[in-house]
Amino acid sequence: MDYVSALVPPTVMAIAFTFLIRTLIKSQGGANKAKEDAVVDTALAANAAPAAPAPRPGGAEPRA
Repeated sequence: MDYVSALVPPTVMAIAFTFLIRTLIKSQGGANKAKEDAVVDTALAANAAPAAPAPRPGGAEPRA
């Protein structure tokens, strides 16, 4: 019976891993894919845009 106790944990982990991969694959795409892609594109565009310099106190312009 030692072989049963040795095989149960890897078998359970393999089954759990299979269901995890199946869930990940099934959750890709679907009705909200376009909306999710738009959110990611907006976030990437916001990170890629150059940041405006912070205004100086008192509205003074920097000297050249």
